[in-house]
Amino acid sequence: MIDGNSKQRLGFWSIVLFGINGIIGSGIFLLPSAPMKLIGVGSVFALLLDAFLVATIALCFAQDANYFDKNGGPYLYAKEAFGNFIGYEVGVVTWAIRIIAEATVAVGFATILGAFFPNLSSSLARSAVIALLLIALALMNIAGVQLTKIINNIVTISKLIPLVLFISIGLFFLKGNNFVPFFPHGQYASGSFGQAALTMFFAFTGFEGISVAAGEMTNPKKNLPRAIMIIVATVTLVYVLIQLTAIGIMGYRLADSATPIMDAFAEVTGTFGKDLIAAGSLISIGGLLVASSFITPRSGLALAENKMMPQVIARKNSKNAPYVAIIISTSISLIIALFNSTFANLALISAISRFAQYIPTIIAVFVFSKTKKTQKTTFQIPFGPAIPLLALVVSIWLLVQTNIQQLVWGLGALVIAVPFYFFTAYRNQS
Repeated sequence: MIDGNSKQRLGFWSIVLFGINGIIGSGIFLLPSAPMKLIGVGSVFALLLDAFLVATIALCFAQDANYFDKNGGPYLYAKEAFGNFIGYEVGVVTWAIRIIAEATVAVGFATILGAFFPNLSSSLARSAVIALLLIALALMNIAGVQLTKIINNIVTISKLIPLVLFISIGLFFLKGNNFVPFFPHGQYASGSFGQAALTMFFAFTGFEGISVAAGEMTNPKKNLPRAIMIIVATVTLVYVLIQLTAIGIMGYRLADSATPIMDAFAEVTGTFGKDLIAAGSLISIGGLLVASSFITPRSGLALAENKMMPQVIARKNSKNAPYVAIIISTSISLIIALFNSTFANLALISAISRFAQYIPTIIAVFVFSKTKKTQKTTFQIPFGPAIPLLALVVSIWLLVQTNIQQLVWGLGALVIAVPFYFFTAYRNQS
Protein backbone atom coordinates (compact mmCIF):
# COMPACT_ATOMS: atom_id res chain seq x y z
CA MET A 1 0.00 0.00 0.00
CA ILE A 2 1.29 3.46 -0.85
CA ASP A 3 0.53 5.96 1.87
CA GLY A 4 0.53 9.73 1.53
CA ASN A 5 4.15 9.99 2.61
CA SER A 6 5.23 7.41 0.01
CA LYS A 7 3.61 9.47 -2.75
CA GLN A 8 5.92 12.34 -1.80
CA ARG A 9 8.99 10.16 -2.36
CA LEU A 10 10.87 9.07 -5.47
CA GLY A 11 10.54 5.42 -6.50
CA PHE A 12 13.34 3.49 -8.25
CA TRP A 13 12.52 4.45 -11.85
CA SER A 14 11.84 8.06 -10.89
CA ILE A 15 15.34 8.13 -9.37
CA VAL A 16 16.76 6.78 -12.64
CA LEU A 17 14.89 9.36 -14.73
CA PHE A 18 15.96 12.15 -12.36
CA GLY A 19 19.59 11.08 -12.77
CA ILE A 20 19.41 10.90 -16.58
CA ASN A 21 17.65 14.26 -16.67
CA GLY A 22 20.37 15.74 -14.44
CA ILE A 23 23.16 14.72 -16.84
CA ILE A 24 21.75 15.06 -20.34
CA GLY A 25 21.35 18.78 -20.91
CA SER A 26 22.62 21.27 -23.43
CA GLY A 27 26.06 19.60 -23.69
CA ILE A 28 24.81 16.55 -25.56
CA PHE A 29 23.56 18.72 -28.42
CA LEU A 30 27.03 20.30 -28.80
CA LEU A 31 29.07 17.21 -27.86
CA PRO A 32 30.20 15.71 -31.19
CA SER A 33 32.00 18.67 -32.83
CA ALA A 34 34.70 19.75 -30.32
CA PRO A 35 36.28 16.31 -29.75
CA MET A 36 35.94 15.55 -33.49
CA LYS A 37 38.10 18.60 -34.19
CA LEU A 38 40.67 17.49 -31.59
CA ILE A 39 41.08 13.80 -32.33
CA GLY A 40 38.73 12.87 -35.17
CA VAL A 41 37.12 9.42 -35.17
CA GLY A 42 39.31 8.62 -32.13
CA SER A 43 36.87 10.80 -30.15
CA VAL A 44 34.70 7.69 -29.76
CA PHE A 45 37.48 6.05 -27.73
CA ALA A 46 38.04 9.20 -25.66
CA LEU A 47 34.31 9.07 -24.91
CA LEU A 48 34.53 5.41 -23.88
CA LEU A 49 37.49 6.21 -21.60
CA ASP A 50 35.50 9.02 -19.99
CA ALA A 51 32.55 6.69 -19.51
CA PHE A 52 34.79 4.10 -17.85
CA LEU A 53 36.30 6.72 -15.56
CA VAL A 54 32.93 8.20 -14.68
CA ALA A 55 31.71 4.69 -13.88
CA THR A 56 34.56 4.26 -11.37
CA ILE A 57 33.62 7.51 -9.62
CA ALA A 58 29.93 6.58 -9.77
CA LEU A 59 30.75 3.23 -8.13
CA CYS A 60 32.34 5.14 -5.25
CA PHE A 61 29.18 7.24 -4.89
CA ALA A 62 27.11 4.05 -4.95
CA GLN A 63 29.31 2.46 -2.28
CA ASP A 64 29.08 5.49 0.03
CA ALA A 65 25.32 5.74 -0.56
CA ASN A 66 24.98 2.37 1.23
CA TYR A 67 25.32 4.05 4.59
CA PHE A 68 22.97 7.05 4.30
CA ASP A 69 19.25 7.63 3.78
CA LYS A 70 19.17 11.41 4.30
CA ASN A 71 19.62 14.42 2.00
CA GLY A 72 23.20 15.61 1.46
CA GLY A 73 25.12 13.14 -0.70
CA PRO A 74 28.83 14.19 -0.91
CA TYR A 75 28.40 16.52 2.07
CA LEU A 76 27.24 13.68 4.34
CA TYR A 77 29.97 11.34 3.10
CA ALA A 78 32.69 13.95 3.75
CA LYS A 79 31.28 14.92 7.14
CA GLU A 80 31.07 11.31 8.32
CA ALA A 81 34.49 10.35 6.98
CA PHE A 82 36.57 13.45 7.75
CA GLY A 83 34.63 15.49 10.32
CA ASN A 84 32.61 18.68 10.41
CA PHE A 85 35.11 21.04 8.78
CA ILE A 86 35.68 19.06 5.57
CA GLY A 87 31.97 18.21 5.48
CA TYR A 88 31.08 21.88 5.78
CA GLU A 89 33.51 22.81 3.00
CA VAL A 90 32.08 20.21 0.64
CA GLY A 91 28.48 21.08 1.61
CA VAL A 92 28.81 24.83 1.12
CA VAL A 93 30.65 24.46 -2.17
CA THR A 94 28.07 21.95 -3.39
CA TRP A 95 25.18 24.29 -2.61
CA ALA A 96 26.94 27.38 -4.01
CA ILE A 97 27.93 25.70 -7.26
CA ARG A 98 24.47 24.29 -7.81
CA ILE A 99 22.95 27.74 -7.37
CA ILE A 100 25.42 29.21 -9.87
CA ALA A 101 24.88 26.33 -12.29
CA GLU A 102 21.11 26.73 -12.13
CA ALA A 103 21.43 30.43 -12.89
CA THR A 104 23.78 29.70 -15.78
CA VAL A 105 21.45 27.13 -17.33
CA ALA A 106 18.51 29.54 -16.97
CA VAL A 107 20.50 32.15 -18.90
CA GLY A 108 21.27 29.54 -21.56
CA PHE A 109 17.60 28.58 -21.88
CA ALA A 110 16.53 32.22 -22.31
CA THR A 111 19.31 32.80 -24.85
CA ILE A 112 18.32 29.83 -27.04
CA LEU A 113 14.64 30.73 -26.75
CA GLY A 114 15.50 34.20 -27.97
CA ALA A 115 17.28 32.72 -30.98
CA PHE A 116 14.08 30.93 -32.04
CA PHE A 117 11.73 33.79 -31.16
CA PRO A 118 13.42 37.12 -31.98
CA ASN A 119 10.80 39.05 -29.99
CA LEU A 120 12.22 37.41 -26.84
CA SER A 121 15.85 38.24 -27.61
CA SER A 122 15.94 41.75 -26.11
CA SER A 123 17.58 42.23 -22.71
CA LEU A 124 14.25 43.06 -21.04
CA ALA A 125 12.42 40.09 -22.56
CA ARG A 126 15.28 37.73 -21.67
CA SER A 127 15.24 38.92 -18.05
CA ALA A 128 11.46 38.41 -17.94
CA VAL A 129 11.84 34.84 -19.27
CA ILE A 130 14.53 34.04 -16.68
CA ALA A 131 12.44 35.44 -13.83
CA LEU A 132 9.26 33.61 -14.89
CA LEU A 133 11.17 30.36 -15.40
CA LEU A 134 12.94 30.34 -12.01
CA ILE A 135 9.85 31.46 -10.09
CA ALA A 136 7.69 28.80 -11.81
CA LEU A 137 10.24 26.11 -10.89
CA ALA A 138 10.29 27.31 -7.28
CA LEU A 139 6.49 27.16 -7.07
CA MET A 140 6.53 23.67 -8.59
CA ASN A 141 8.99 22.47 -5.96
CA ILE A 142 7.09 24.11 -3.10
CA ALA A 143 4.00 22.19 -4.30
CA GLY A 144 5.81 18.99 -3.30
CA VAL A 145 7.76 16.03 -4.65
CA GLN A 146 4.74 14.43 -6.36
CA LEU A 147 4.27 17.26 -8.88
CA THR A 148 8.03 17.59 -9.46
CA LYS A 149 8.29 13.83 -10.01
CA ILE A 150 5.51 13.79 -12.63
CA ILE A 151 6.92 16.77 -14.56
CA ASN A 152 10.48 15.39 -14.39
CA ASN A 153 9.40 12.00 -15.75
CA ILE A 154 7.52 13.63 -18.67
CA VAL A 155 10.37 16.01 -19.50
CA THR A 156 13.05 13.31 -19.33
CA ILE A 157 11.19 11.03 -21.75
CA SER A 158 10.39 14.01 -24.01
CA LYS A 159 14.06 15.05 -24.23
CA LEU A 160 15.14 11.50 -25.08
CA ILE A 161 12.66 11.10 -27.98
CA PRO A 162 14.53 13.44 -30.44
CA LEU A 163 17.86 11.77 -29.53
CA VAL A 164 16.44 8.26 -29.99
CA LEU A 165 14.94 9.28 -33.36
CA PHE A 166 18.26 10.82 -34.40
CA ILE A 167 20.09 7.58 -33.62
CA SER A 168 17.49 5.15 -34.98
CA ILE A 169 16.99 7.05 -38.27
CA GLY A 170 20.57 8.27 -38.64
CA LEU A 171 22.01 4.75 -38.40
CA PHE A 172 20.50 4.00 -41.85
CA PHE A 173 22.48 6.88 -43.41
CA LEU A 174 25.99 6.09 -42.14
CA LYS A 175 28.77 6.22 -44.74
CA GLY A 176 31.83 4.05 -44.18
CA ASN A 177 34.25 6.53 -45.76
CA ASN A 178 33.24 9.14 -43.16
CA PHE A 179 35.18 7.13 -40.55
CA VAL A 180 38.54 7.62 -42.28
CA PRO A 181 41.13 8.85 -41.58
CA PHE A 182 41.06 7.85 -37.93
CA PHE A 183 42.86 11.05 -36.80
CA PRO A 184 42.58 14.55 -38.37
CA HIS A 185 44.91 14.76 -41.39
CA GLY A 186 45.79 11.09 -40.80
CA GLN A 187 48.18 11.79 -37.91
CA TYR A 188 47.83 11.76 -34.12
CA ALA A 189 48.61 15.12 -32.47
CA SER A 190 50.37 14.74 -29.12
CA GLY A 191 48.11 15.55 -26.16
CA SER A 192 44.91 15.67 -28.21
CA PHE A 193 43.49 12.52 -26.59
CA GLY A 194 43.72 14.04 -23.09
CA GLN A 195 42.16 17.31 -24.24
CA ALA A 196 39.31 15.47 -25.94
CA ALA A 197 38.72 13.32 -22.85
CA LEU A 198 38.65 16.39 -20.61
CA THR A 199 36.23 18.22 -22.90
CA MET A 200 33.87 15.28 -23.12
CA PHE A 201 34.10 14.48 -19.41
CA PHE A 202 32.15 17.63 -18.59
CA ALA A 203 29.20 16.22 -20.54
CA PHE A 204 28.90 13.56 -17.81
CA THR A 205 28.93 15.94 -14.83
CA GLY A 206 25.72 15.88 -12.85
CA PHE A 207 25.62 12.11 -12.24
CA GLU A 208 26.48 12.75 -8.59
CA GLY A 209 23.59 15.16 -8.03
CA ILE A 210 20.93 12.53 -7.45
CA SER A 211 22.69 11.33 -4.27
CA VAL A 212 22.03 14.74 -2.68
CA ALA A 213 18.28 14.04 -2.54
CA ALA A 214 18.49 10.58 -0.90
CA GLY A 215 16.10 11.71 1.84
CA GLU A 216 13.32 12.11 -0.74
CA MET A 217 13.63 8.53 -2.01
CA THR A 218 11.97 5.24 -1.21
CA ASN A 219 14.53 2.86 0.33
CA PRO A 220 17.59 4.90 -0.85
CA LYS A 221 20.17 2.47 0.60
CA LYS A 222 18.88 -0.20 -1.79
CA ASN A 223 17.67 1.86 -4.76
CA LEU A 224 20.31 4.61 -5.05
CA PRO A 225 23.42 2.44 -5.78
CA ARG A 226 21.55 0.43 -8.45
CA ALA A 227 20.06 3.59 -9.96
CA ILE A 228 23.47 5.32 -10.23
CA MET A 229 24.91 2.45 -12.27
CA ILE A 230 21.88 2.29 -14.59
CA ILE A 231 22.05 6.07 -15.09
CA VAL A 232 25.75 6.04 -16.08
CA ALA A 233 25.28 3.03 -18.39
CA THR A 234 22.26 4.59 -20.14
CA VAL A 235 23.92 7.98 -20.65
CA THR A 236 27.10 6.32 -21.96
CA LEU A 237 25.13 4.26 -24.49
CA VAL A 238 23.26 7.35 -25.71
CA TYR A 239 26.47 9.42 -26.00
CA VAL A 240 28.43 6.75 -27.89
CA LEU A 241 25.58 6.11 -30.35
CA ILE A 242 25.13 9.84 -30.95
CA GLN A 243 28.85 10.30 -31.60
CA LEU A 244 29.00 7.34 -34.00
CA THR A 245 25.83 8.43 -35.83
CA ALA A 246 26.94 12.05 -36.19
CA ILE A 247 30.36 11.00 -37.53
CA GLY A 248 28.81 8.47 -39.90
CA ILE A 249 26.50 11.11 -41.40
CA MET A 250 28.84 14.12 -41.62
CA GLY A 251 32.39 12.81 -41.33
CA TYR A 252 34.99 15.51 -40.66
CA ARG A 253 32.53 18.28 -41.59
CA LEU A 254 31.20 17.65 -38.09
CA ALA A 255 34.24 19.43 -36.61
CA ASP A 256 33.15 22.76 -38.08
CA SER A 257 29.49 22.57 -37.05
CA ALA A 258 28.23 24.80 -34.22
CA THR A 259 25.05 22.71 -33.93
CA PRO A 260 26.30 19.22 -34.87
CA ILE A 261 23.28 17.05 -34.12
CA MET A 262 20.90 19.54 -35.67
CA ASP A 263 23.01 19.78 -38.83
CA ALA A 264 23.50 16.02 -39.07
CA PHE A 265 19.79 15.26 -38.69
CA ALA A 266 18.90 18.00 -41.19
CA GLU A 267 21.07 16.24 -43.78
CA VAL A 268 18.93 13.10 -43.67
CA THR A 269 15.46 14.42 -42.78
CA GLY A 270 15.47 18.07 -43.87
CA THR A 271 13.63 20.79 -41.95
CA PHE A 272 11.69 18.26 -39.87
CA GLY A 273 14.85 16.92 -38.24
CA LYS A 274 16.31 20.35 -37.67
CA ASP A 275 13.15 21.63 -35.95
CA LEU A 276 12.83 18.42 -33.91
CA ILE A 277 16.39 18.72 -32.55
CA ALA A 278 15.89 22.44 -31.91
CA ALA A 279 12.80 21.67 -29.83
CA GLY A 280 14.66 18.84 -28.14
CA SER A 281 17.49 21.14 -27.07
CA LEU A 282 15.04 23.49 -25.37
CA ILE A 283 13.23 20.61 -23.66
CA SER A 284 16.58 19.16 -22.63
CA ILE A 285 17.80 22.37 -21.00
CA GLY A 286 14.37 22.88 -19.42
CA GLY A 287 14.52 19.34 -18.06
CA LEU A 288 17.96 19.97 -16.62
CA LEU A 289 16.51 23.00 -14.83
CA VAL A 290 13.68 20.87 -13.39
CA ALA A 291 16.19 18.41 -11.92
CA SER A 292 18.52 21.18 -10.75
CA SER A 293 15.75 23.18 -9.07
CA PHE A 294 14.77 20.05 -7.12
CA ILE A 295 18.29 19.07 -6.02
CA THR A 296 19.81 22.50 -5.28
CA PRO A 297 17.69 23.41 -2.22
CA ARG A 298 18.34 19.93 -0.75
CA SER A 299 22.05 20.84 -0.49
CA GLY A 300 21.15 23.76 1.79
CA LEU A 301 18.57 21.63 3.63
CA ALA A 302 21.22 19.02 4.45
CA LEU A 303 23.52 21.67 5.92
CA ALA A 304 20.71 23.07 8.07
CA GLU A 305 19.58 19.64 9.25
CA ASN A 306 23.14 19.05 10.48
CA LYS A 307 23.29 22.47 12.21
CA MET A 308 25.79 23.85 9.71
CA MET A 309 23.30 26.52 8.61
CA PRO A 310 20.49 28.38 10.46
CA GLN A 311 17.64 26.00 11.38
CA VAL A 312 15.06 28.11 9.57
CA ILE A 313 16.48 26.76 6.28
CA ALA A 314 15.33 23.25 7.28
CA ARG A 315 11.65 24.20 7.57
CA LYS A 316 9.22 22.18 5.42
CA ASN A 317 5.59 22.71 4.44
CA SER A 318 2.70 20.19 4.50
CA LYS A 319 3.95 18.74 1.16
CA ASN A 320 7.33 17.95 2.74
CA ALA A 321 8.98 20.63 0.57
CA PRO A 322 11.87 22.66 2.13
CA TYR A 323 10.25 25.94 1.15
CA VAL A 324 12.76 28.25 2.88
CA ALA A 325 15.74 26.55 1.17
CA ILE A 326 13.82 26.69 -2.14
CA ILE A 327 13.12 30.43 -1.76
CA ILE A 328 16.75 31.20 -0.81
CA SER A 329 18.21 29.11 -3.65
CA THR A 330 15.82 30.58 -6.23
CA SER A 331 16.39 34.17 -5.07
CA ILE A 332 20.19 33.90 -5.35
CA SER A 333 19.95 32.08 -8.69
CA LEU A 334 17.64 34.80 -9.99
CA ILE A 335 20.05 37.57 -8.95
CA ILE A 336 23.02 35.80 -10.54
CA ALA A 337 21.08 35.02 -13.72
CA LEU A 338 19.83 38.58 -14.17
CA PHE A 339 23.27 40.12 -13.69
CA ASN A 340 25.38 37.39 -15.27
CA SER A 341 27.08 38.00 -18.59
CA THR A 342 29.88 35.38 -18.31
CA PHE A 343 28.10 32.16 -19.16
CA ALA A 344 31.26 30.29 -20.24
CA ASN A 345 33.28 31.21 -17.13
CA LEU A 346 30.50 30.18 -14.76
CA ALA A 347 30.10 26.88 -16.59
CA LEU A 348 33.83 26.17 -16.29
CA ILE A 349 33.89 27.08 -12.59
CA SER A 350 30.93 24.76 -12.02
CA ALA A 351 32.66 21.88 -13.82
CA ILE A 352 36.05 22.13 -12.07
CA SER A 353 34.49 22.60 -8.65
CA ARG A 354 32.77 19.20 -9.00
CA PHE A 355 36.06 17.65 -7.96
CA ALA A 356 35.61 19.21 -4.51
CA GLN A 357 32.83 16.61 -4.23
CA TYR A 358 34.39 13.75 -6.19
CA ILE A 359 37.74 13.45 -4.40
CA PRO A 360 36.41 13.41 -0.77
CA THR A 361 33.69 10.94 -1.85
CA ILE A 362 36.28 8.62 -3.41
CA ILE A 363 38.59 8.73 -0.37
CA ALA A 364 35.58 8.19 1.91
CA VAL A 365 35.22 4.68 0.40
CA PHE A 366 38.56 3.73 2.02
CA VAL A 367 37.54 5.33 5.33
CA PHE A 368 34.14 3.62 5.47
CA SER A 369 35.73 0.25 4.63
CA LYS A 370 37.42 0.53 8.04
CA THR A 371 34.88 2.44 10.14
CA LYS A 372 31.68 0.78 8.83
CA LYS A 373 32.91 -2.70 7.94
CA THR A 374 30.35 -4.32 10.29
CA GLN A 375 27.42 -2.39 8.83
CA LYS A 376 25.15 -4.34 6.45
CA THR A 377 25.15 -3.04 2.87
CA THR A 378 23.02 -3.69 -0.23
CA PHE A 379 25.80 -2.82 -2.71
CA GLN A 380 29.48 -3.81 -2.68
CA ILE A 381 31.97 -2.11 -4.97
CA PRO A 382 33.80 -4.77 -7.05
CA PHE A 383 37.57 -5.47 -7.05
CA GLY A 384 38.15 -4.07 -3.55
CA PRO A 385 40.31 -0.89 -3.43
CA ALA A 386 41.20 -1.00 -7.15
CA ILE A 387 38.17 1.01 -8.34
CA PRO A 388 38.51 3.88 -5.79
CA LEU A 389 42.26 4.06 -6.47
CA LEU A 390 41.65 4.29 -10.20
CA ALA A 391 38.94 6.91 -9.71
CA LEU A 392 41.28 8.98 -7.51
CA VAL A 393 44.13 8.84 -10.03
CA VAL A 394 41.79 9.77 -12.87
CA SER A 395 40.32 12.73 -10.96
CA ILE A 396 43.78 14.10 -10.24
CA TRP A 397 44.77 13.51 -13.87
CA LEU A 398 41.78 15.50 -15.09
CA LEU A 399 42.57 18.36 -12.70
CA VAL A 400 46.13 18.42 -14.03
CA GLN A 401 44.69 19.11 -17.49
CA THR A 402 43.46 22.54 -16.29
CA ASN A 403 45.65 25.61 -15.70
CA ILE A 404 46.29 27.32 -12.35
CA GLN A 405 43.88 30.17 -12.97
CA GLN A 406 41.04 27.77 -13.75
CA LEU A 407 41.82 25.79 -10.60
CA VAL A 408 41.73 28.93 -8.45
CA TRP A 409 38.36 29.95 -9.86
CA GLY A 410 36.96 26.45 -9.63
CA LEU A 411 38.08 25.64 -6.11
CA GLY A 412 38.33 29.17 -4.65
CA ALA A 413 34.96 28.79 -2.90
CA LEU A 414 36.63 26.31 -0.53
CA VAL A 415 38.78 29.16 0.83
CA ILE A 416 35.92 31.67 0.93
CA ALA A 417 33.80 29.27 3.03
CA VAL A 418 36.43 28.91 5.81
CA PRO A 419 35.56 32.01 7.94
CA PHE A 420 31.84 31.18 7.70
CA TYR A 421 32.52 27.75 9.19
CA PHE A 422 34.14 29.20 12.32
CA PHE A 423 31.42 31.85 12.61
CA THR A 424 28.75 29.13 12.51
CA ALA A 425 30.64 27.03 15.07
CA TYR A 426 30.90 30.07 17.38
CA ARG A 427 27.16 30.73 17.09
CA ASN A 428 26.31 27.09 17.85
CA GLN A 429 28.50 27.19 20.98
CA SER A 430 26.88 30.44 22.12
